[in-house]
Amino acid sequence: MMNNTMNDSHTDIELIVMRRVHLIRILRLIISTVVLAVLTAVAALWGIGREVWVARVFENAPSDVNGLLQFYTVAFAHTHIIVQALTLLTLASLIFLAREIIRLAFTLFTSSRF
Repeated sequence: MMNNTMNDSHTDIELIVMRRVHLIRILRLIISTVVLAVLTAVAALWGIGREVWVARVFENAPSDVNGLLQFYTVAFAHTHIIVQALTLLTLASLIFLAREIIRLAFTLFTSSRF
């Protein structure tokens, strides 16, 4: 006569192994790309802070919403090339970080059955 646990669709050992597989997949995703994106954004922001007096930029910004886009466009166009490069690097790393967080959330929600 067969054991009843063998007839179950998921045995205990299978659930434990699959949990570990999903954990390793998630940790691999977190450690490799998210940490790299965060470190890149932090380093770029630090570089911007070394080159630009950020508080003065915010003080000089107009209070109305309509002029903000024009102000930041002109400020970006009239700054040093290193600040422009660091700003674009920060933006790219934050977009990449958002993409990785969405992928992580999708992975977590689709593998929640184990």
